[in-house]
Amino acid sequence: QVQLVESVGGLVQPGGSLRLSCAASGGIFSFNGLGWYRQAPGKQRELVATITRGSTINYVDSVKGRFTVSRDNAKNTVYLQMNSLKPEDTAVYNCYADITERFTGIRDNYWGQGTQVTVSS
Repeated sequence: QVQLVESVGGLVQPGGSLRLSCAASGGIFSFNGLGWYRQAPGKQRELVATITRGSTINYVDSVKGRFTVSRDNAKNTVYLQMNSLKPEDTAVYNCYADITERFTGIRDNYWGQGTQVTVSS
């Protein structure tokens, strides 16, 4: 069965950096649409960043110039590099992956378990 496992977030000071990873296990995959969502307490979930199979990338305006989404198909992993972190970046971050299983050709969407990122001094 396919699972997405996220790295642990953490507590980061304003201006600091943190990298999140999200690795798919349970088979051999290719990634189609990939991305990261986040949700702060009392706020709606928002789409932070996406990357397509053709490497088209989009970011929400609030993270442009600070966050970088990337993928490593050999490792079945998507990353979110977060630099110049601000308190308003504090949220639970979830990855998602639109995955095609190599041998069966089955395509479906999967979600990571979520990880807490807190930006505070």
